[in-house]
Formats: sequence, C-alpha cells, structure tokens
Amino acid sequence: MEENSKNELFEKAAVPRAYFTFTLPVVFSMVVSLVYNMVDTFFIAQTGNTDLVAGVSLSAPIFTLMIALGDIFGLGGSSVISRLFGQKLEKDGKRLSVFCFYGAILCGIAVTGLLLVFRDPILTLLGADTDTMAYASQYYTYIALGAPFIIVSYTPLNLLRTEGFATASMTGSILGAIVNIILDPIFIFNFGLGAAGAAIATVIGNICTDLFFLWFLLKKSRRLSVDPRNFYIKKKELGQIFAIGIPASVTNLMQSLGLALTNRYLLPYGNDAVAAMGIVMKVNLIAVLVLVGLAFGVQPLIGYNYGAKNSRRLKEILKFSYGFECAAAAVLAILLSLAAPVLMSVFMEDSSIIAIGTSMLRFQQAGMVFIAVVLVTTSTFQSAGRALGAFLLSVSRQGVIFALVIFLASKILGYNGVLASQAISDGITAILAAALLIQWIQKEKGKVF
Repeated sequence: MEENSKNELFEKAAVPRAYFTFTLPVVFSMVVSLVYNMVDTFFIAQTGNTDLVAGVSLSAPIFTLMIALGDIFGLGGSSVISRLFGQKLEKDGKRLSVFCFYGAILCGIAVTGLLLVFRDPILTLLGADTDTMAYASQYYTYIALGAPFIIVSYTPLNLLRTEGFATASMTGSILGAIVNIILDPIFIFNFGLGAAGAAIATVIGNICTDLFFLWFLLKKSRRLSVDPRNFYIKKKELGQIFAIGIPASVTNLMQSLGLALTNRYLLPYGNDAVAAMGIVMKVNLIAVLVLVGLAFGVQPLIGYNYGAKNSRRLKEILKFSYGFECAAAAVLAILLSLAAPVLMSVFMEDSSIIAIGTSMLRFQQAGMVFIAVVLVTTSTFQSAGRALGAFLLSVSRQGVIFALVIFLASKILGYNGVLASQAISDGITAILAAALLIQWIQKEKGKVF
C-alpha cells in the first residue's frame, strides 16, 4: 500500500501537491541548516574578535568543498537512481545506492589526508595572514578531521528522496543542525575553544545525522541499501553517476571559489570588509538555501518522469517549478534588502560592520531572480542526465564568469565593482541557462517533449 502511494505521488498526484511534497521538507531542512549557520556565525561574532570572524570566514570554503564532494555521490547517485526507478529497474537502483554510500566514506578519508598534508599552503591560498592564520587553522584542522562524516551525510540526504522519503531526509538534516546549535556555545565559550569549538560542534552534528540515516536505511528503506555485499558497479553506471555528480559538485566548488575570490578582492579594503562579507554570505543564505531547496527538492520527480518518458507531466512540473521559483526569489530579495541593516546588527553591533554589510547584502540580492533561473535549469539538467549543460552552468555563475566579472569590475569600479560582481555574473549565467534549456527542449522534441 505504501509502495503504491509513493508511485502515485511520482506519477499521478496533482503537480503542485507533488512539487510541495518533495520540496517543502527540503526547504525546511535548508532553513534549519540556515538557522544553524546564522547561530554559528552569531556565536563566533559574539567573541568580539574581528580577526577570529575573518579567520573562520576564510576557512569556510573548505566546508563547502566537502558538501561538493558529498554531492558527487548524493546528487549524482540520486539522478541515476530516480531515472532507474522511473524505468522500474529497482534492483539496479538499490545496488547503486550501496556504491554511493561507501564511495562517499572512502572519498572522505582521502580528503582528510590531503587537507592535513597541505594545510599551510591551502590556508595561505585562501587569504589567511598573520592576524587570521591561527584562527583559520583551528577551524580548518577540525573540519578536515571530520571530512568522512560530513561528506557521507550528503549521500543518503539526497538518495532518500528518490524513494519518496523527503521527510526522513529533512529529519536527519535537522537533527544534525540542532545538535550543532546546542554544542556551539558550549565549545566556543564554556570550553574556551573559539574557532576550533565551532568546527568540532559541526563535525559532531554531522555524525548524529549519519547515525540517523544509517538507522533509517537499515530499518525503513525498501529500495535503497547499505549492504556491502552489493558493493558493485558497472563502468557505464560509474560514468553516469560522475557525469552528473561532478557538475553538481562543481557547483559547490565554485561557491567556494567565488567566496575565496571575493575575500581576496576585499582584502585591500581591510579585515572589516572580509568580516562583514562573511556575515553577509550567511545572511544571504536565507534566500539562496530556500531557492536551492525548491529547485533541487523536485529533482527526483523530474528524473522519474523523464525516465518514464511522461512528456505531459514533465512539462507541467517544469512550468510550475520555474514560475514558483522566480516568484519566491523576487519576494525574498525584497525582504532581505529592506531588512539588511537589522539583520547585520543581529551579529555585530559595530556600526562600521553594519554599514559595510548592509551595502554588500543589497548588492547580493540584485541577482536573486537570475539565480532562480540558473538553479531550476541546473536541477533539470542533472535530473535528465544532461551532463554538459549541468557542467557549463556549474562552472559559470561563481566560477569562470564570476572570475572574469570580478576582475574587470574591480578594475573599472573599484570597491563597488567587487560588490556588484555576483549580481552581474548571475544575470549573464541566467542568459546562458535559458539558451541551453531552449536548445535541449528542441533536441528532445519527439522523444520526451
């Protein structure tokens, strides 16, 4: 009965109902993750040490790197598995879920080793100087040690949604975030660990998430597995997972690159500017994570119907996704722009940081509707196994296009050019996304569309 209910949701339920069933738990999970990020930044900022805040901000791309690597197995695996489920090839889907789980663990162990061996040159590359190096190193070291736990948590987080377990995926994410929030002040202040305490709390939160997902996969899941005896994958299947997983991973890697580039271009304007941008990036997650949840939460629904070649339903899902995502982006951008000074003052009462951060945050919101277009298009390409389109969008918005824009804008407009670079990059990437989408639809006419 439960199995029929899951299939009905994928195949027959009204599109708005199916859309919100899949996306709302993901959005809620993202919001809780956002609350954790905000609380984490709040407690770090309460130390009153600008160099500590800047040091943690400089090390933040390392955590994003781990999310990116988890997405290789999580988003890459879920894309392939959801299409297999649409084709009724459930045994193959189960077998691939085993590979994704253990592949993520092995990847995490390798990452820990590499990050620790190359710690000093990586921190220097990220922009740590004599004032921030000690704090950046503390945060970096413990996050590096927790890499296997962080990376593996993003695999079942995504895979469970292919079976319709969006609520369970949300629960695991929320559990880790709550543990993190509780432990942050204890480790940062009570134990006096500062930046290291924030990182340790993050790792323990991810361990709790991992334990919940492992329990759920063993006790509740019917289509997915962690049985090591099924650890087998064909060369073609590995290529399919990596073809989608790597572009998905690159999206987060580019986020790390974008943040690192922004910090580097802000360094000439002082550590206050870097600290303010660190807070702004966390506040900006209010909009971005909601949009990511809406765009990628619907991915299993798109992948299933693409695999089943259900043209009519696929068109309805895409139309609703683009419309709702863009409307949500516009509303969020307006609200955050209006509330910018208040939101900045929550973290630091320094009037200089508030003034700098308010301007930065408003510049970030200017490209929010463009981000919506890019996210839905990227999610669609990943769901349908369109590796090239997903890759091009993944390396553009905060990667190649952003690097070119920030270089030119900083030369022409100086400080304001650095702040405007992300919105300009978002607009250019949205145009690219629209062109790629139209080209794909034309190519698929007569097959799926």
